[in-house]
Amino acid sequence: MNTRKTGARQEEVAADYLKKQGICILEKNFRNRYGEIDLVGRDQEYLIFFEVKYRKNLKTGTPAEAVTFYKQKKICQVADYYRLTHGIGEFCAVRYDVVSICGEDITWYRNAFSHIY
Repeated sequence: MNTRKTGARQEEVAADYLKKQGICILEKNFRNRYGEIDLVGRDQEYLIFFEVKYRKNLKTGTPAEAVTFYKQKKICQVADYYRLTHGIGEFCAVRYDVVSICGEDITWYRNAFSHIY
């Protein structure tokens, strides 16, 4: 299976997991010229931008370690654009979470990083 198909499959696994945890998934694979956000969801008062990372095993490190500062900055840029295009004001509570999938194990890191300008 190629990486794009694997990524799409794991994003579905993450979305199903998050739905079971009470998250309302608003959008999948939101893209603009800056990059992509895997999942956008809502949990009570929070608008959440999710990055999903998958690794078959820990040979190359944990999936969460792949969410570098550069990747975080890109996610924030895309999130800003999402909020702008969806009329979501600056007073909406926003969170950036990471869903790490290693083999069959899923770890959800809430508030994994802060907004980066």
